[in-house]
Amino acid sequence: MAPNLKPLSDEGKAPDGALDSAIHAADPYRRQGTKYLHTQGEGDNGNPTGAVVVPISLATTFQQKTPGKATAPEDPNSFGLGFEYSRTGNPTRGAFERAMAQAENAKYCVAFSSGSAATSAVVHLLQHGDHMLCVDDVYGGTQRYFRRIVHPNMGIDMDFCDMSHPSELVFNKPNNKTTKLLWLESPTNPTLKVTDIAEVAKACQENSCLLAVDNTFCSPYFQTPLNLGADIVVHSVTKYIGGHSDVVMGVVCTNSDDVYSKLRFVQNGVGAVPSPFDCFLAHRGLKTLHVRMEAAARNANAIALFLENHDAVTKVLYPGLKSHPQHDIAAKQQHGFGAMITFYCVGGREQSACILQNLHLFTLAESLGAVESLAECPSLMTHASVPDDQRAILGIDDTLIRLSVGIESCHDLIQDLDNALNSALSTLK
Repeated sequence: MAPNLKPLSDEGKAPDGALDSAIHAADPYRRQGTKYLHTQGEGDNGNPTGAVVVPISLATTFQQKTPGKATAPEDPNSFGLGFEYSRTGNPTRGAFERAMAQAENAKYCVAFSSGSAATSAVVHLLQHGDHMLCVDDVYGGTQRYFRRIVHPNMGIDMDFCDMSHPSELVFNKPNNKTTKLLWLESPTNPTLKVTDIAEVAKACQENSCLLAVDNTFCSPYFQTPLNLGADIVVHSVTKYIGGHSDVVMGVVCTNSDDVYSKLRFVQNGVGAVPSPFDCFLAHRGLKTLHVRMEAAARNANAIALFLENHDAVTKVLYPGLKSHPQHDIAAKQQHGFGAMITFYCVGGREQSACILQNLHLFTLAESLGAVESLAECPSLMTHASVPDDQRAILGIDDTLIRLSVGIESCHDLIQDLDNALNSALSTLK
């Protein structure tokens, strides 16, 4: 298990003295790397060999000592300690879940076969006739699921709203519909709006409403919503946790015994569980999260500054820029500003297409959070399912381009962008 680390004082601030300054430069945002690397498989009895890397357990079923009772964990002679069937529990998955819980400062973590499956599991905490609130600028797949599946098929009413002013949120609906869940992204996808999570959490607590925060964009390295009062944290592990565009997974983290118990029931009952190999890949990705996030965020900061001064760009949205409307909130609740950037280009669809088609290091593709840089047009790709009128309100038009900045050479990435942006400018002459 990970060592019991004492908290650092004045974290995020450079200390005095040459040695302390050197330590801070090497590890500016807490000591996350130690947690990611040293939460292994010792606790679930699924790694009896002491292997440094948690083994991939492919077994679908496990020997039981007595009928109907999984082998007791204290029995040192059983290989399948505490396990009975791999949909219900698996040693490799258990190791990853424990590592993710540690990363999010959570008591529990439940893993699923995708981020969408994780989202669905949280919605299964609700009942027919309940009401939920969702931030208006939310991932296209999430709003599509809420609008076209949850609302019509599960009888759950919902409102999409701007959460810039938490005190103005309206929780309960007429006809005795009680708000049971508030779904938040911060920063949002794709316009990177930042919401004061602590303020929203306070409002939720006053209204006996669960707060779920999709923390995919920041990762636990740059933000830990449970520490800010959230009840539930969701990740598309496909993104920064996995980090290499080679695994589709999701997780839900919580400190609530009741929420955890219900999520475990859903996980087992619905069966949307990740494979042991996927869990192995995700666990391996988590071990390098801190170094990847540091490198990508440094690149993103430089790229955002570059874009803000380019003639082909009309507006840049990046929480690390002082021009960002919620820069101060981001600086208060995040440990860094992440590696996602959106910007508006000059012209229209022709110019944005020109930019995307002339990029060579940025791959034109959906998804985000991997070691390689990606670029896309949300209105035509990830958010095409958002209704036209809603996209117009949110500012998701054909000139909006979303970048997921990777860990390549910053100089090369900027040169790539400069060439593509200048190509777009040439079409306007």
